[in-house]
Amino acid sequence: MRNSDNVIEREEMVIRFSGDSGDGMQLTGTLFSNTSALFGNDISTFPDYPAEIRAPQGTVGGISGFQVHVGHSEIFTPGDLADVLVAMNPAAIKANSKLIRQGGTIIIDEDNFTEKNITKAGYTSDPVKEDKLEDYNIIAAPISTLVKEALKDFGLDPKTVMRTKNMFALGIVYWLFDRELKYTRSFIEKKFSLRPEIIRANMEVLNAGYNYGETIEALTPTYRVSPAKIDKGTYRNINGNTSTAWGLLAAAEKANLELFIGSYPITPATGILEELAARKDLGVKSFQAEDEIAGICTAIGASFAGRLAVTTTSGPGLALKAEALGLAVMTELPLVVINVQRGGPSTGLPTKTEQSDLMQALYGRNGESPVVVIAASTPSNCFKFAFEAARIAVEHMVPVILLTDGFLANGTEPWRIPSMADLPDINPPLAIEGDTDYIPYKRDEKLLNRKWAIPGTRGFEHRIGGLEKTINGTVSYVPENHEYMVKIRAEKVARVVTKVPDMKVYGAGEGDILVIGWGGTYGHLLTAVREIIDDGLIEVGFAHFNYINPLPSNTAKVFSCFKMLLVAELNSGQFVNYLRMNFQEFNFQQINKVQGLPFTVAEIKDKCYKIVEI
Repeated sequence: MRNSDNVIEREEMVIRFSGDSGDGMQLTGTLFSNTSALFGNDISTFPDYPAEIRAPQGTVGGISGFQVHVGHSEIFTPGDLADVLVAMNPAAIKANSKLIRQGGTIIIDEDNFTEKNITKAGYTSDPVKEDKLEDYNIIAAPISTLVKEALKDFGLDPKTVMRTKNMFALGIVYWLFDRELKYTRSFIEKKFSLRPEIIRANMEVLNAGYNYGETIEALTPTYRVSPAKIDKGTYRNINGNTSTAWGLLAAAEKANLELFIGSYPITPATGILEELAARKDLGVKSFQAEDEIAGICTAIGASFAGRLAVTTTSGPGLALKAEALGLAVMTELPLVVINVQRGGPSTGLPTKTEQSDLMQALYGRNGESPVVVIAASTPSNCFKFAFEAARIAVEHMVPVILLTDGFLANGTEPWRIPSMADLPDINPPLAIEGDTDYIPYKRDEKLLNRKWAIPGTRGFEHRIGGLEKTINGTVSYVPENHEYMVKIRAEKVARVVTKVPDMKVYGAGEGDILVIGWGGTYGHLLTAVREIIDDGLIEVGFAHFNYINPLPSNTAKVFSCFKMLLVAELNSGQFVNYLRMNFQEFNFQQINKVQGLPFTVAEIKDKCYKIVEI
């Protein structure tokens, strides 16, 4: 029986797992997150991968981290600082020493704190002393030694034995938070169903770690974060890439169209392609192209053939897709382009998050080439905005760029699975056989759409291609016709605003400062504004944009209600400059971060108080 006097009740806790890429920290964090979600906690996660595939072991550059925030109430971020850090080597201490809450718990594998590893991490002697961590609760466990002892009679080779170290660390953390082992047992049994000796070894080590926690019970407190109160329904823990893929599947069903994805693998977008390629049971046609250009071109061909067509990429790939995206604009075919943003330029930081592709999405094509641009803001609402991107593309016959980012793609949170009956219908403007007045680029009066004529339909033959055309689809070099068609294509995108909901403000509807964000910064900005409201020192509101082009029709009205406007984004100021272009009557201030990391709540709060001089 656990000693209740040594159990600390907490509203929320942040746990960070950190070690070399081969230490299994991503899996360890995922298993703890899933167990906490099944326990009933609200969670938010942040996997943090090395930017290099094979960074040198034992160095700070090779550290892989996974942070999870578990709460009794609703939470929106993975947390600023960790209450508990699992550090498998000295480099993990070096990489995270500034990310641990004062007085927090640090679990280390003391077997890895050799002179060689200490030097490789950039220390001279003792990492704990050099980083002034003496006042922290240090649990120095000889993890490697204890794992070898636990598996000495299993007949496994040394490399396989050491691969189970992460299960020992996970066992300690399960003990620390009084978590059940049964969910992890089920995962291990399923993953290694054909290798019973591996199942036995991992469970032996997991139990050994848990039991080790019990032996040090007198030395350290344990924590209890009670389940959160959530609406009834069926939930699953989901990341942004899976959520995006499922949103597209739902849209295809609602539109009664077959889904086609033509993509080239690229970090961090590949998960969407992988998820959809696995759904042949739902009629998905997937094509892993030889390059980015082939990926989008096959998608355009699929769209011409009457499919819900999608291509996925990240910033470098979007650059390569630009010319073909212009073709989709010219032919006015529905197309969803998903850009999971990462740090740049060039190869940049492939595994790190950034919001630096906004101007590329808005303007990164030759000629007058407008497209709809929208952005998801949480891992779970990637579903909603993937669905929305498909709906707009199909119903308005336009290409749509959906922006997510590495933080959303890899981060997870609980998601209530919706009923298909609750999702809106999608109505493609298909040309129906027998329509005697069909003209290829004839517009309806309301949305300026042209009809979608599927090849092979009798009487709907028309030219397709990248040259300018007349309303009849014939090639035209007449200057006035080109200007007319340019204006019509732009106006058609602008009229999408009729489907864009008004901007809603969280917090004060008017007052001292409006915090403005877009995309994946949502959780950190919302949390910061909530805390500022609780402080009660200033009147603050929060406006977050998911619709970028076109912007919500009440945007200027919202801005006019506040004395100061602060735009926060993970780039050098792309959205704030876009707002300045469109709303010259307002004075925008900005906070920017380009470190491959999300904002912290503290950074946002400090900036707000600084500009209002508190």
